[in-house]
Amino acid sequence: MKNEKLTQDEYNALDEVKRGIKGERVSACVGRNTKRLAGLKLFSIAKNGRISLTDKGEELLFLRRCVLGLRAIEADPASAIDADVALFLGKKSHIVPRAEGGYAISDKGKESLADIASQGL
Repeated sequence: MKNEKLTQDEYNALDEVKRGIKGERVSACVGRNTKRLAGLKLFSIAKNGRISLTDKGEELLFLRRCVLGLRAIEADPASAIDADVALFLGKKSHIVPRAEGGYAISDKGKESLADIASQGL
């Protein structure tokens, strides 16, 4: 995933494919981004034309949710984050539960956020 910065539109296309494409035609968002995302191996296109998310695409979306969760906790420690994101960040020692509810970002989590910000993500 080095130097593969995605735009918000590309993330939206990934989210849409993850939710499942309804009908025969893809949306304009997915259509605009299919070539690049398939080239990055985030989408796979079957012989019948069906688009699905690859494991790499799933991992990218999960990591994005983790970064957004860390940023939400940084802004407001009482922010609600998804259980799987909280579990992952807790196992990686990026967040710690607070007695009054919510989470606090650990030193390791602050270092990770600083690193993410320095990369421009």
